[in-house]
Amino acid sequence: MAKTAPETIKLSPDLSSQELDQITLSKSQFTKGFIRFILCTAVAIFVFFTNLTIGGESQIVFGWIYNFFVDLLGNAGYWILTIIIGGNFLLHVYSRYIDKGKKSKKLYEHYRKEGIAQTFLYGLGTVYTVIYTLHTTTSFVGPEIIVGAATGESVFPPIVLGVLFIILVGALFMPFLLSYGAIEFIGALLEPLMRPLFKIPGKAALDATASFVSSSSLAVIITSRLYRQKVYTKREAVAVATCFSAVSIGFAYLVISTAGVAQHFTAIYLISFITAFIISAIVVRIPPISRKPDEYYDGTPQTEEERKADAHFDKDILRRGGGRAVKRAFVANPVPKDIAISLKEGLQVLPQVLTMLAAIGVSAMILAEYTPLFQWIGLVFQPLLQILQVPDAAAIAPSIPVGIAEMFLPVLLISEKAATLSESARCFLCIVSMVQIIFFSETGTVMLATKLPVKLHELIICFIERTLIAIPLAALAMHLFF
Repeated sequence: MAKTAPETIKLSPDLSSQELDQITLSKSQFTKGFIRFILCTAVAIFVFFTNLTIGGESQIVFGWIYNFFVDLLGNAGYWILTIIIGGNFLLHVYSRYIDKGKKSKKLYEHYRKEGIAQTFLYGLGTVYTVIYTLHTTTSFVGPEIIVGAATGESVFPPIVLGVLFIILVGALFMPFLLSYGAIEFIGALLEPLMRPLFKIPGKAALDATASFVSSSSLAVIITSRLYRQKVYTKREAVAVATCFSAVSIGFAYLVISTAGVAQHFTAIYLISFITAFIISAIVVRIPPISRKPDEYYDGTPQTEEERKADAHFDKDILRRGGGRAVKRAFVANPVPKDIAISLKEGLQVLPQVLTMLAAIGVSAMILAEYTPLFQWIGLVFQPLLQILQVPDAAAIAPSIPVGIAEMFLPVLLISEKAATLSESARCFLCIVSMVQIIFFSETGTVMLATKLPVKLHELIICFIERTLIAIPLAALAMHLFF
């Protein structure tokens, strides 16, 4: 009979891949782990990666589930948002400025690292949410600058309300994806590709896939949880979040069709996909990402052996990946316990994420709609577009920087005059907007709110880097294919 795990290694859900390699399961233990791995991975594949067509509409099962709750609650959902966001602001103020840990140490610890900037944003998010909720559910008429179609209406229903249920439903099903062997199996197979190209673990492929087929917010939340579980180092977590949290295929189609070039969807999406990976291979090697330390959430440094362990293809790669997956499934917590832990973590970050989305998302849209800020910034890009011979450079240049506010805005700004713009210029703009990735109405804000090790100014620098690299690549693709 096969020997059991060495006594020096305590079986626990927190074992690293290298520690998993050092244990040997008995036949019964292997069978239990194998069944867990197969069943839980099947659930994850069905929920996160399986398309389901109902009433002529097709989307992944995860989308059907969280949209079911959005539709079920209707306008009541906005009152739930108001309670959560308003409650977050009041608890923040109470713990930071009134109680200061005297009566509630746990509450104070939760908000301890937040300062006056968070106080302002939490208050602003609460004001926006209360006004939009009253406007939507009562006879109260809110100011157009907050509740208008280009501001609050484009942030609250699709993003803030959507993310509420993305986090809750995601927390319910994420353990099936993250805790029972799927990331070990995928990670072992893709480590030799992801590590040399992008300097990140093969496990990051799951984040990217979840982003492409479901939600970029979900991908950031997955990255945040894996970072806290010490799967990613600080550098790896920032690299994965800022480079691989792309918009879903469904949203990409909406962007491309709004620009009036739906007939080129396949070509534009494939070019964007390839461009995003080229950009990622570059930005992970330059600051600010390259300067992030290779240490885990608890401060433990990553060793050179850990980085090089699986960064090569060999004949045992399938066996190693399968073995790790089964062992991970065996040492994992029982499914109900892991779901409870996941829900607790989701509920802990939910108030801050929603509040920051409301505050930053609406504010960014107000700046884009009611001020010339992005048009002024767009003037910087105009000479570059002219050098690269992009048609209608003056018309589309202001749309490029506005992507930092909301990924959909660049094409939305040119949609009314799309018929007068060159088709190749519209294709160029679609490609650039889809590979910028960081936008503060959603992904950028979720990165900050989930406390990934990245600062606001670093996200802005990453956005600028991605945009400047994307422009010549998109221009080249435009000249070759459109």
